[in-house]
Amino acid sequence: MVLTLGVFIAFARGRVSIEIISLLTIALIAVGLYFYPLPHTQPTDGLVLAFGGFGHYALITICALMIMGRGLVVTGALEPAARMLERVWKVNLQLGLLVSLVLAMSLSMIVNDTPVLVLLLPIFVALAQRGAMPASKTLIPLNAAVLIGGMATTIGTSTNLLVVGIARDLGMPQMSVFHYTPIVMMAALVAFPYLWLVMPRLLPDNSTEEQQAERRFHTRLRVTPHSELAGKHFDEIIDRLPADFRFEERPDGQFEVGQRLLISGTHQGLEDAMRILRGEVAPNWVVDRISRRSRSQGEDIQVVEMVVTADSRILNRTLSSSGIADHYGVAVLGIHRPERLIGMQSPGSAEIRFAEGDVLLVTGLPDGLASFASGDSLLQLEGGKVVPRRSKATLAAVIMFGAVALASVGIPWIGSDGLYLLKMPIAISALAGAILMFVTGCVKFDRVGRALSGKVIVLVAASIAIGRIILDSGAAAWLGELMALGLQHLPPEGVLAAIMLFVTLLTNFASNATAATVGTPIAFNIATQLDLPQEPLILAVLFGCNLCYATPIAYQTNMLIMAEGNYSFGDYLRTGLPLVLIMVATLSFLLVVSYGM
Repeated sequence: MVLTLGVFIAFARGRVSIEIISLLTIALIAVGLYFYPLPHTQPTDGLVLAFGGFGHYALITICALMIMGRGLVVTGALEPAARMLERVWKVNLQLGLLVSLVLAMSLSMIVNDTPVLVLLLPIFVALAQRGAMPASKTLIPLNAAVLIGGMATTIGTSTNLLVVGIARDLGMPQMSVFHYTPIVMMAALVAFPYLWLVMPRLLPDNSTEEQQAERRFHTRLRVTPHSELAGKHFDEIIDRLPADFRFEERPDGQFEVGQRLLISGTHQGLEDAMRILRGEVAPNWVVDRISRRSRSQGEDIQVVEMVVTADSRILNRTLSSSGIADHYGVAVLGIHRPERLIGMQSPGSAEIRFAEGDVLLVTGLPDGLASFASGDSLLQLEGGKVVPRRSKATLAAVIMFGAVALASVGIPWIGSDGLYLLKMPIAISALAGAILMFVTGCVKFDRVGRALSGKVIVLVAASIAIGRIILDSGAAAWLGELMALGLQHLPPEGVLAAIMLFVTLLTNFASNATAATVGTPIAFNIATQLDLPQEPLILAVLFGCNLCYATPIAYQTNMLIMAEGNYSFGDYLRTGLPLVLIMVATLSFLLVVSYGM
């Protein structure tokens, strides 16, 4: 218990990184049990207990799900949902917020919370900059919806898998993916009016009057035979254009094939416009060559911003005379000129000549981009973007949903006994999905490090070790007896609420994974002491670990939105505490009803 308390304090203070605390915890358990082994064990058994978390099936499942989640992100499989969301916001702000909350909750049921929020976060910030609801009023409700959705399935968060894995180690039956989803969905119906209508009113408007505008890049659009522009008038396509994109030249009549028009937009605006209009801003032969090299070399295409310096070779040259594409195999998509607008030049003037300070939007493979920057003395800015491999988006989605279906409802299978539903443990189906992501190229082998979080891996491994030693040392039984003495006179609803609040307190001021490993064996022993069914008490722990709304340190997504919304600690506490109380009361009642307690 001293070790566990020390870990809690270390996590809460945050002065040392989570990875260091986790590794130090594992080392202390291994060394401590070697010199002071548990009763009826050998000194080397402590090594098995301390390092067993790295081979635990829950950790393997978490890593496989991270890989599949990465596959959805890098292939752009979630982008259609994001674009649909943006269109709804343009219709009505309140409707847009409601649809966003429902979508966020639904996606986080099968995809880890963090990638879902990472996908939706820039959309909400961009919408706020275009005059929609301020980001500071929407990001905390969005994060809460993501956390509620992650609570609803056993694969929604790594904490859920951890609780389910520890419960199985304690002798309980394995829970399916949607084992308790109806309970969470009913609680969500109660909580959503608060998220949608009340929480935004409790949050301040932290938007600033003067925001730094995104760079607008000027370029020339070529109308291709397959373009949506061919044969149409400007008025026919104006409503389809993105808000951060515009034509600097407006044709008098119809758009003609081969016509080149001056356009401007942000990076995202140009990308959206090219997808909608199917025009070209770079020569087709350059883009095709980059795509072919990307497939043959197995490298991702990137889009970066580069600044033209005073020593650059391309100063005072035009794009066609600079030979950039021939020399380096990269394509310049647009030019941002800080001091004078390119659009002010006469339509009949020659091509734009590069000047010192121009920011170029360049696409290509990493080696070509590096050669261009060094060879022509350009300064590459941070924040480069990897172009999604959209050709594999459908495949990645099928793999992800297939793995989930295989672990939840099963798939039809013909065996010796006839037709039946084949179901697999989530660890096996997730591993199979991760392997398919690698084999099909949705996730590259050399990019696994970006899919896996070292912080999560060592934290889960340390949490499993702490949970094991709390159980094997008898500390869980002792704590269970103490809590049972205090809870024995309460009704079942009170017992469940007390356990849920206890775990919620831990998860909001320490690690939710560690709270899960401590709370699960305690709840198991309390059920034994009070002669109550074990499963609802284990679920009370699982739910409590996910009620991390009240502090910014409770979960990584809470920290992710803190800077974007310019939130203070009090914003989380003011909006999160009522939500915690609503969820605890509702979930406790639903557990009692569902399990006939």
